[in-house]
Amino acid sequence: MIDPADLSHCREVIRTGSLSFHAASKLLPGAVRDPALALYAFCRLADDEVDEGDAKASAVLRLRDRLDLAYAGRPINAPEDRAFAAIVDDYGMPRALPEALLEGLAWDAAERRYQTLPDVRSYSARVAASVGAMMCVLMRVRDADVLARACDLGVAMQLTNIARDIGEDARAGRIYLPMNWMADAGVSADEFLACPLPTPAIRLMVKDLLREADRLYRRSEAGINVLPRRARLGIWAARLIYDGIGGAVRRTHFNSISQRAQTATWQKLGWMTQASARALLSTVSPRSALIYAPALPEVAFLVDAAAHGRRSEGRPAAVLNVLADIAARDALGQGRPIG
Repeated sequence: MIDPADLSHCREVIRTGSLSFHAASKLLPGAVRDPALALYAFCRLADDEVDEGDAKASAVLRLRDRLDLAYAGRPINAPEDRAFAAIVDDYGMPRALPEALLEGLAWDAAERRYQTLPDVRSYSARVAASVGAMMCVLMRVRDADVLARACDLGVAMQLTNIARDIGEDARAGRIYLPMNWMADAGVSADEFLACPLPTPAIRLMVKDLLREADRLYRRSEAGINVLPRRARLGIWAARLIYDGIGGAVRRTHFNSISQRAQTATWQKLGWMTQASARALLSTVSPRSALIYAPALPEVAFLVDAAAHGRRSEGRPAAVLNVLADIAARDALGQGRPIG
């Protein structure tokens, strides 16, 4: 069980750091809400350390060590880590899921660029769909079809975040737009990072990202409707609130360079009302055939891990390889010999 003091800390982290998730979490049943807040606090802390810190490689390596200790039952003395270790123990969380998050954050630290939309989906699978799969584990859901739709939702949310943050990311030296889109439009990625402007070509790319997010939001609905009944309201709220962020980007005419799309409290309340209606309707709606749509190739490993994975599985080779690269970068950055 999560220590009440640790849970209280995690609640505060989400209340001040993630307004959209905090709003949606209020609609989850307590048995799911509490571990979900703890899980999200751990993931948020890991993401912020890599995203905002100066020593990104070191932050990834610290997360590697924190995961090792949590799975060994000896978490570091921090509320988020103690709470995450309790989740691992209580729910048998397959290790491949947080390891996927670790890999995605390592890609961030390495400042990886993504050549195609499937590559962007691969990144989104790691930093967002992995969390969706972990949320299913917290709901005791291990059905592969439902997990695939949860991963659709995670990827859609991340694509929405990317579309909203194009300018903010560019000013921080980051770019998540597919490089082949930029090449086809005659846009130099380096020149864009040096002087990000909301040109028609960039706006079109933002529009295309949101179009893909919309496709995945719609696929995800079939999965939401077969979740445990008491959990559907909160997940419907998350789906509508994050899609609402995309709507705010659309209202700027896809200018997420000089403007940052925002949503108001009254809008969130409206989406939560819509979520109530959708959740109620889901109790009588026939099962949608979209529930059986094949998983995105980029999330198939997450679906398999959540459906069949074991808590004690070791670190995947792909993650080991990227961590070795990060460790080398960290050693060079600190002037240490490599190896």
